[in-house]
Amino acid sequence: MKKALVFGASGFVGSNLLQELLNNPAYEQVKVVVRKNLGFDHPKLTTLIGDYHSLPGLKDSLGADEAFISLGTTKKSTPDQAAYYQIDHDYAVLAAAVAKEKGAKSVFLVSAIGADAKSNIFYIRTKGETERDIIALDFDHTHIFQPSMILGQRKEHRPLEKALIAIWPMISPIFVGSLSRYKGTDGKAIARAMNNAAEHQSAKVQFYGWKEMNALQ
Repeated sequence: MKKALVFGASGFVGSNLLQELLNNPAYEQVKVVVRKNLGFDHPKLTTLIGDYHSLPGLKDSLGADEAFISLGTTKKSTPDQAAYYQIDHDYAVLAAAVAKEKGAKSVFLVSAIGADAKSNIFYIRTKGETERDIIALDFDHTHIFQPSMILGQRKEHRPLEKALIAIWPMISPIFVGSLSRYKGTDGKAIARAMNNAAEHQSAKVQFYGWKEMNALQ
């Protein structure tokens, strides 16, 4: 029986991932670090209230076998690039580092297609630097999920993103061959792939694009 530690459980992918883990008999406990209570209870669920600044103080409660990181923000919610970077990069890397220090052997990170630490595009560079720095922590197993458009119904009001999500399934058929990695993936499918990836771990570092996540459904 394993213990899981989840960061970003209040988000779209993270909330679906939490349900996957709670329903998975392989886990005896699922710990989440969130800024406020999720509003429900479960026999396996342990909720820890915290954020980037308070995380070091929670260290003694963060022991787990596997760490799942689905942290992120939007330009609309966090227009300041320094604050954005702190959430997308600094918090994710700190979460992974603390989890490893407390015994986690595997880390599962939600990143993005095309992540590149050398990119001139801030978003792509941030994701690439986050991947780079978490890989450098040298977990026994590092799993990096790189979705393109994340499909599915969100609670937040994001008009532009909602419009893109609506049309993406219609244009996905044109993404064939090497372009198939740009196909959209439902947030629930990403969560399911993360949960299923934990069942069979062999590679030191494994990347999952649309094809690999689709194979884990």
